[in-house]
Amino acid sequence: MNVFVVGVGLIGGSFAIDIKAAFNEAKIYGVDRSEDNLNEALSLGFIDYTSGLDELDKADVVIIAIPVDATVEILPTILDKINDNCLVFDAGSTKKKLCNAVENHDKRRNYLAVHPIAGTEFSGPQAAIANLYRGKTNIICEVEKTAFKLQEKGMEIFSRLGMRIRYMDPSSHDKHIAYVSHLSHISSFMLGKTVIEKEKNERDIFDMAGSGFASTVRLAKSSPAMWAPIFKHNKENIIETLEEYIANLAQFKELIENDDFLAVYREMEDTNHIKTILKGIA
Repeated sequence: MNVFVVGVGLIGGSFAIDIKAAFNEAKIYGVDRSEDNLNEALSLGFIDYTSGLDELDKADVVIIAIPVDATVEILPTILDKINDNCLVFDAGSTKKKLCNAVENHDKRRNYLAVHPIAGTEFSGPQAAIANLYRGKTNIICEVEKTAFKLQEKGMEIFSRLGMRIRYMDPSSHDKHIAYVSHLSHISSFMLGKTVIEKEKNERDIFDMAGSGFASTVRLAKSSPAMWAPIFKHNKENIIETLEEYIANLAQFKELIENDDFLAVYREMEDTNHIKTILKGIA
Protein backbone atom coordinates (compact mmCIF):
# COMPACT_ATOMS: atom_id res chain seq x y z
CA MET A 1 0.00 0.00 0.00
CA ASN A 2 1.52 3.28 -1.14
CA VAL A 3 0.50 6.03 1.29
CA PHE A 4 1.31 9.63 0.41
CA VAL A 5 1.27 12.02 3.38
CA VAL A 6 0.98 15.65 2.33
CA GLY A 7 2.28 17.59 5.33
CA VAL A 8 4.65 15.66 7.60
CA GLY A 9 4.00 17.53 10.85
CA LEU A 10 2.13 16.43 13.96
CA ILE A 11 -1.04 15.20 12.24
CA GLY A 12 0.43 13.74 9.08
CA GLY A 13 3.45 12.30 10.89
CA SER A 14 1.29 10.63 13.53
CA PHE A 15 -0.84 9.04 10.79
CA ALA A 16 2.36 7.80 9.15
CA ILE A 17 3.71 6.29 12.38
CA ASP A 18 0.50 4.40 13.13
CA ILE A 19 -0.13 3.24 9.55
CA LYS A 20 3.42 1.85 9.35
CA ALA A 21 2.75 -0.05 12.59
CA ALA A 22 -0.69 -1.32 11.53
CA PHE A 23 0.05 -2.21 7.90
CA ASN A 24 3.30 -4.10 7.42
CA GLU A 25 3.12 -3.67 3.64
CA ALA A 26 2.65 0.11 3.76
CA LYS A 27 5.22 2.37 2.16
CA ILE A 28 5.01 5.99 3.28
CA TYR A 29 5.85 8.82 0.89
CA GLY A 30 6.26 12.27 2.39
CA VAL A 31 5.23 15.41 0.53
CA ASP A 32 5.98 18.78 2.10
CA ARG A 33 6.96 22.23 0.87
CA SER A 34 9.70 22.29 3.52
CA GLU A 35 12.82 20.31 2.64
CA ASP A 36 13.86 20.46 6.28
CA ASN A 37 10.60 18.84 7.36
CA LEU A 38 11.06 16.04 4.84
CA ASN A 39 14.63 15.39 5.92
CA GLU A 40 13.57 15.35 9.56
CA ALA A 41 10.71 12.95 8.83
CA LEU A 42 13.14 10.67 7.01
CA SER A 43 15.61 10.73 9.91
CA LEU A 44 12.81 10.02 12.38
CA GLY A 45 11.84 7.06 10.23
CA PHE A 46 8.13 7.60 9.78
CA ILE A 47 8.38 8.18 6.03
CA ASP A 48 10.24 5.87 3.68
CA TYR A 49 10.65 8.22 0.74
CA THR A 50 10.36 11.90 -0.10
CA SER A 51 8.10 12.63 -3.04
CA GLY A 52 5.99 15.24 -4.81
CA LEU A 53 2.57 15.68 -6.35
CA ASP A 54 3.88 14.46 -9.71
CA GLU A 55 4.08 10.90 -8.32
CA LEU A 56 0.52 10.72 -6.99
CA ASP A 57 -0.57 8.41 -9.80
CA LYS A 58 0.98 5.49 -7.88
CA ALA A 59 -0.74 6.33 -4.59
CA ASP A 60 -3.27 3.99 -2.97
CA VAL A 61 -4.02 6.50 -0.19
CA VAL A 62 -3.34 10.23 0.07
CA ILE A 63 -3.57 11.92 3.47
CA ILE A 64 -3.70 15.73 3.44
CA ALA A 65 -2.49 17.19 6.74
CA ILE A 66 -1.78 20.84 6.02
CA PRO A 67 -3.60 24.08 6.98
CA VAL A 68 -7.18 24.23 5.71
CA ASP A 69 -6.61 27.18 3.38
CA ALA A 70 -3.81 25.28 1.64
CA THR A 71 -5.97 22.14 1.56
CA VAL A 72 -8.76 23.95 -0.28
CA GLU A 73 -6.25 25.04 -2.92
CA ILE A 74 -4.44 21.74 -3.36
CA LEU A 75 -7.29 19.22 -3.01
CA PRO A 76 -8.64 19.62 -6.60
CA THR A 77 -5.10 19.25 -7.97
CA ILE A 78 -4.54 16.09 -5.95
CA LEU A 79 -7.81 14.63 -7.22
CA ASP A 80 -6.72 15.46 -10.77
CA LYS A 81 -3.51 13.44 -10.39
CA ILE A 82 -4.61 10.28 -8.56
CA ASN A 83 -5.72 6.99 -10.12
CA ASP A 84 -9.34 5.84 -9.94
CA ASN A 85 -8.72 3.44 -7.02
CA CYS A 86 -6.98 5.92 -4.74
CA LEU A 87 -8.56 7.18 -1.51
CA VAL A 88 -7.91 10.79 -0.55
CA PHE A 89 -8.78 12.11 2.89
CA ASP A 90 -7.85 15.23 4.81
CA ALA A 91 -7.69 15.97 8.53
CA GLY A 92 -8.86 19.56 8.48
CA SER A 93 -10.74 21.20 11.34
CA THR A 94 -13.31 22.77 8.99
CA LYS A 95 -15.27 20.84 6.41
CA LYS A 96 -17.87 22.96 4.60
CA LYS A 97 -15.52 24.93 2.34
CA LEU A 98 -13.49 21.81 1.55
CA CYS A 99 -16.56 19.83 0.54
CA ASN A 100 -17.87 22.74 -1.52
CA ALA A 101 -14.52 23.12 -3.30
CA VAL A 102 -14.73 19.63 -4.85
CA GLU A 103 -18.49 19.20 -5.00
CA ASN A 104 -18.47 18.99 -8.80
CA HIS A 105 -15.04 17.44 -9.29
CA ASP A 106 -14.94 14.37 -11.56
CA LYS A 107 -13.22 12.40 -8.81
CA ARG A 108 -15.34 13.59 -5.86
CA ARG A 109 -16.02 9.89 -5.21
CA ASN A 110 -12.34 9.43 -4.29
CA TYR A 111 -12.44 12.01 -1.49
CA LEU A 112 -13.45 11.32 2.13
CA ALA A 113 -13.94 14.43 4.28
CA VAL A 114 -12.44 13.54 7.65
CA HIS A 115 -11.69 15.33 10.91
CA PRO A 116 -9.94 13.30 13.62
CA ILE A 117 -10.50 15.00 16.99
CA ALA A 118 -6.91 14.58 18.10
CA GLY A 119 -3.78 16.64 18.42
CA THR A 120 -1.42 18.42 20.77
CA GLU A 121 -0.20 21.99 21.09
CA PHE A 122 3.07 21.08 19.32
CA SER A 123 3.89 21.16 15.61
CA GLY A 124 6.43 19.88 13.12
CA PRO A 125 7.75 16.36 12.40
CA GLN A 126 9.29 16.05 15.87
CA ALA A 127 5.78 16.44 17.35
CA ALA A 128 4.47 13.29 15.63
CA ILE A 129 3.66 10.51 18.11
CA ALA A 130 2.38 6.95 18.07
CA ASN A 131 -1.23 6.20 19.02
CA LEU A 132 -2.34 9.83 18.72
CA TYR A 133 -5.64 8.65 17.22
CA ARG A 134 -6.35 5.60 19.39
CA GLY A 135 -9.68 6.00 21.13
CA LYS A 136 -10.30 9.37 19.45
CA THR A 137 -13.44 10.34 17.55
CA ASN A 138 -13.12 10.68 13.79
CA ILE A 139 -15.87 12.78 12.21
CA ILE A 140 -16.71 11.93 8.61
CA CYS A 141 -18.79 14.26 6.46
CA GLU A 142 -20.73 13.45 3.28
CA VAL A 143 -19.70 9.80 3.40
CA GLU A 144 -22.38 8.98 0.85
CA LYS A 145 -20.43 10.95 -1.79
CA THR A 146 -17.39 8.67 -1.47
CA ALA A 147 -17.24 5.42 -3.48
CA PHE A 148 -18.20 2.50 -1.25
CA LYS A 149 -15.00 0.50 -1.85
CA LEU A 150 -12.98 3.58 -0.89
CA GLN A 151 -15.13 4.10 2.20
CA GLU A 152 -14.17 0.55 3.15
CA LYS A 153 -10.49 1.29 2.60
CA GLY A 154 -10.73 4.32 4.87
CA MET A 155 -12.68 2.45 7.54
CA GLU A 156 -10.05 -0.29 7.59
CA ILE A 157 -7.35 2.31 8.25
CA PHE A 158 -9.38 4.08 10.94
CA SER A 159 -10.32 0.78 12.59
CA ARG A 160 -6.72 -0.43 12.80
CA LEU A 161 -5.72 2.92 14.28
CA GLY A 162 -8.39 2.49 16.98
CA MET A 163 -10.60 5.43 16.05
CA ARG A 164 -14.29 5.89 16.82
CA ILE A 165 -16.42 7.00 13.88
CA ARG A 166 -19.17 9.61 13.84
CA TYR A 167 -21.00 10.93 10.79
CA MET A 168 -22.07 14.55 10.39
CA ASP A 169 -22.95 17.01 7.65
CA PRO A 170 -20.30 19.69 6.99
CA SER A 171 -22.37 22.65 8.24
CA SER A 172 -23.23 20.93 11.54
CA HIS A 173 -19.61 19.87 11.97
CA ASP A 174 -18.31 23.41 11.53
CA LYS A 175 -20.90 24.86 13.92
CA HIS A 176 -20.29 22.32 16.70
CA ILE A 177 -16.50 22.35 16.38
CA ALA A 178 -16.54 26.16 16.75
CA TYR A 179 -17.82 25.65 20.30
CA VAL A 180 -15.82 22.64 21.47
CA SER A 181 -12.49 23.35 19.76
CA HIS A 182 -12.12 26.71 18.07
CA LEU A 183 -13.46 28.78 20.98
CA SER A 184 -11.18 27.02 23.46
CA HIS A 185 -8.15 27.88 21.33
CA ILE A 186 -9.21 31.54 21.08
CA SER A 187 -9.76 31.65 24.85
CA SER A 188 -6.31 30.22 25.46
CA PHE A 189 -4.61 32.62 23.04
CA MET A 190 -6.34 35.64 24.57
CA LEU A 191 -5.65 34.58 28.16
CA GLY A 192 -1.99 34.20 27.23
CA LYS A 193 -2.04 37.64 25.58
CA THR A 194 -3.63 39.23 28.65
CA VAL A 195 -1.03 37.78 31.00
CA ILE A 196 1.90 38.62 28.72
CA GLU A 197 0.77 42.25 28.56
CA LYS A 198 0.40 42.39 32.35
CA GLU A 199 3.77 40.72 32.84
CA LYS A 200 5.51 43.76 31.36
CA ASN A 201 4.80 45.60 34.61
CA GLU A 202 4.52 42.72 37.09
CA ARG A 203 7.29 40.24 36.34
CA ASP A 204 6.53 38.03 39.31
CA ILE A 205 3.18 36.98 37.79
CA PHE A 206 4.78 33.97 36.12
CA ASP A 207 6.41 32.95 39.39
CA MET A 208 2.92 32.72 40.85
CA ALA A 209 1.42 30.88 37.89
CA GLY A 210 0.61 27.28 38.74
CA SER A 211 -0.57 24.20 36.91
CA GLY A 212 -4.04 25.67 36.43
CA PHE A 213 -2.64 28.55 34.41
CA ALA A 214 -0.33 26.24 32.47
CA SER A 215 -3.16 23.89 31.49
CA THR A 216 -5.48 26.76 30.56
CA VAL A 217 -2.98 28.42 28.21
CA ARG A 218 -1.58 25.16 26.83
CA LEU A 219 -3.41 25.66 23.55
CA ALA A 220 -1.85 29.11 23.13
CA LYS A 221 1.32 27.26 22.12
CA SER A 222 -0.48 25.97 19.00
CA SER A 223 0.69 26.94 15.53
CA PRO A 224 -0.74 30.25 14.22
CA ALA A 225 -0.07 28.96 10.69
CA MET A 226 -2.65 26.26 11.30
CA TRP A 227 -5.17 28.15 13.41
CA ALA A 228 -5.49 31.49 11.61
CA PRO A 229 -6.84 29.76 8.45
CA ILE A 230 -9.26 27.74 10.60
CA PHE A 231 -10.66 30.94 12.13
CA LYS A 232 -10.96 32.42 8.63
CA HIS A 233 -12.77 29.37 7.22
CA ASN A 234 -15.18 29.13 10.14
CA LYS A 235 -15.61 32.89 10.64
CA GLU A 236 -19.41 33.03 10.93
CA ASN A 237 -19.66 30.23 13.49
CA ILE A 238 -16.71 31.55 15.49
CA ILE A 239 -18.19 35.06 15.68
CA GLU A 240 -21.43 33.55 16.99
CA THR A 241 -19.62 31.56 19.68
CA LEU A 242 -17.50 34.57 20.65
CA GLU A 243 -20.59 36.74 21.07
CA GLU A 244 -22.09 34.19 23.46
CA TYR A 245 -18.81 33.75 25.32
CA ILE A 246 -18.25 37.50 25.69
CA ALA A 247 -21.83 37.91 26.94
CA ASN A 248 -21.22 35.28 29.62
CA LEU A 249 -17.97 36.97 30.66
CA ALA A 250 -19.71 40.34 30.88
CA GLN A 251 -22.52 38.86 32.99
CA PHE A 252 -20.03 37.19 35.35
CA LYS A 253 -18.13 40.47 35.71
CA GLU A 254 -21.38 42.28 36.51
CA LEU A 255 -22.24 39.77 39.24
CA ILE A 256 -18.88 40.38 40.90
CA GLU A 257 -19.22 44.15 40.54
CA ASN A 258 -22.61 43.95 42.25
CA ASP A 259 -21.27 41.75 45.08
CA ASP A 260 -23.76 39.04 44.10
CA PHE A 261 -21.51 36.19 45.13
CA LEU A 262 -24.40 33.82 45.71
CA ALA A 263 -25.13 34.12 41.98
CA VAL A 264 -21.41 33.69 41.25
CA TYR A 265 -21.47 30.48 43.29
CA ARG A 266 -24.55 29.23 41.45
CA GLU A 267 -23.02 30.02 38.05
CA MET A 268 -19.97 27.92 38.91
CA GLU A 269 -22.08 25.18 40.49
CA ASP A 270 -24.25 24.90 37.39
CA THR A 271 -21.16 24.83 35.18
CA ASN A 272 -19.74 21.95 37.22
CA HIS A 273 -22.10 19.81 35.12
CA ILE A 274 -19.34 19.89 32.51
CA LYS A 275 -17.63 17.14 34.58
CA THR A 276 -20.49 14.79 33.75
CA ILE A 277 -20.49 15.75 30.06
CA LEU A 278 -16.74 15.18 29.74
CA LYS A 279 -16.62 12.00 31.82
CA GLY A 280 -14.54 9.39 30.07
CA ILE A 281 -12.63 11.83 27.83
CA ALA A 282 -8.90 11.44 28.46
